[in-house]
Amino acid sequence: MSDKIIKDDARYKEYEAYMAKQQAGVDKVEEIVEQVKPKDPKQMEMFGMTTATSFIEKEYPETAKEFKKIQQEQYEIFCKKQMDYGPSNISMGTGVGTQINKKLATTALVVRINDKVQRLLNLVVTNNRDAQNEPVEDAFKDLSVYGIIAQIVKNGKWGI
Repeated sequence: MSDKIIKDDARYKEYEAYMAKQQAGVDKVEEIVEQVKPKDPKQMEMFGMTTATSFIEKEYPETAKEFKKIQQEQYEIFCKKQMDYGPSNISMGTGVGTQINKKLATTALVVRINDKVQRLLNLVVTNNRDAQNEPVEDAFKDLSVYGIIAQIVKNGKWGI
């Protein structure tokens, strides 16, 4: 694989063109195919169709494998922390059933995310040094988990 950005790769351009054609509904037959084609990536592959997931897993298998491994590790850490703290550390004891409670929880997350970003800016950008107490990698892990938690809160599923 060359050092070019993936969007410069001819296969990606082919994939983008295919997706644009599908979204534009250029041909009635393609609209029907889109409606009846299987949604499961494995079934799509059986019919010679490509999904973004199958494309990445085929072209960049080590990257995809590492991404999944990291997600699983973070999920396990998330579950352990939830056992320790429960959902009230995000929802601030209010639950997330109403819009105001979602706003409070989201605000709490933004504060935590800002703390991590400021830590990273200080360690990586400003001082360019290793952390003394918490590795920089932990701050990146926390950021990605907070991003997922924010989506769970937005969807009204936090703590239920």
